[in-house]
Amino acid sequence: MTEQTELKTIGLTPAIYCADQALFHVTRGVPLGDALSMASDFLFLAKTLTEDATYARDTDRHAWAAHYLTSMSKALVDDAVKVLTRDRVCAQVSSKRAGAKAEA
Repeated sequence: MTEQTELKTIGLTPAIYCADQALFHVTRGVPLGDALSMASDFLFLAKTLTEDATYARDTDRHAWAAHYLTSMSKALVDDAVKVLTRDRVCAQVSSKRAGAKAEA
């Protein structure tokens, strides 16, 4: 299994679509701890903006800002999950191959 400190984003996860095309993607090669920390920061800001949005009746800019921050947070978390799941699936496949070779 890969060491946790070596895990990095794979950059396959899109965020924020425009005309059915992803406008942004998670960048490949960012350490997972840094990416998840940024997602946490985005979610904290989105939470604060949604609280502000409940009191601001004259504009929806708080709600839209929160929407985009949560979209970016979701992409970061999804990319991290893909990395963690990929390593687990690769380890399972390797174990099955080793078992098959041992039986042969």
